[in-house]
Amino acid sequence: MATISSDTDMSLSKSQCSHSDNKDGSKNTEHNLPIVGDRVIEGEGTSQQAWQNWQGLHDLPRLDISKDFSADLTSSEPSAVSSNSLSTIASANYKTAGQPPRVCIFAPHPDDEILGCAGLLQQLAANGNPLLLVYVTNGTQSHPDSAIYPPHKLAVIRPNESLAALEALGIKHQVTSVALNLQDGQVFEHRHLLHQKLKAIIQPNDILVTPFEHDGHPDHEATGQVVTAYAKQHSLACYQALIWAWHWAKPADNRIPWQKAVRLELTAEQLQRKVDAIHCFESQVSADDSTGNPPILSCQTIARVSQPWEVYLYES
Repeated sequence: MATISSDTDMSLSKSQCSHSDNKDGSKNTEHNLPIVGDRVIEGEGTSQQAWQNWQGLHDLPRLDISKDFSADLTSSEPSAVSSNSLSTIASANYKTAGQPPRVCIFAPHPDDEILGCAGLLQQLAANGNPLLLVYVTNGTQSHPDSAIYPPHKLAVIRPNESLAALEALGIKHQVTSVALNLQDGQVFEHRHLLHQKLKAIIQPNDILVTPFEHDGHPDHEATGQVVTAYAKQHSLACYQALIWAWHWAKPADNRIPWQKAVRLELTAEQLQRKVDAIHCFESQVSADDSTGNPPILSCQTIARVSQPWEVYLYES
């Protein structure tokens, strides 16, 4: 995987069955982070079986990678891109005639690209789409007060875990990445800065993939809102991945616009590679002996995102 660095602030085992109150190991934040409202990640969440039994999920229209991410969706004519330290990413990757469009996958933290999009990533790589993985933060706040996983160690551990996960998917050599280095847990406060950074990264013909703008985790929601707004502003195709929504939502939940949902089918091999990739995030699937906290990603959480499908919201 090629990693693109830039100046200033822009650089780049199996789990136990247990549960933490939310993804970053802290108590739920509905009282001090109004962005998530009633979409709170707490308790055991909706079971994998409940989702499997919901007929509405089986009735969703299917996403066809060869058609929906094909070369004839966009024009091959480039337009001007902001000139700054990331402009080389854009200028070096304009779509040429006959080449499938580039797809930019936004991960609020290293692991979100796998939890939500590991199947999509594998199929896009096989389809020949250039792939840019954008890490919004380095996920350094996942283990408060930990002696094993302090922020300065997580800043190295979590990106490396992501590299190992891409290797497990068999696509590491096909992915380029960039880290935006926003502060973990503060994307909402810095969404204007995130919007500014997108100008240096995104090309006129890109397809964008982001977490659902109401996914339930503040960093996910802020990332989703900024990326979807940018896509609308520049008339770009944008898909929103459900990640933590599988936890707090219930089948037919009206907080999710199911009328915009499409389902991507995963083969047995693609699903197994996804499960293997998830377990590359050792810091997230292991208990923290220094604090006594259980794994960030519980068995239930892993099971919910380890289905033979992925669901994306798309509005043409």
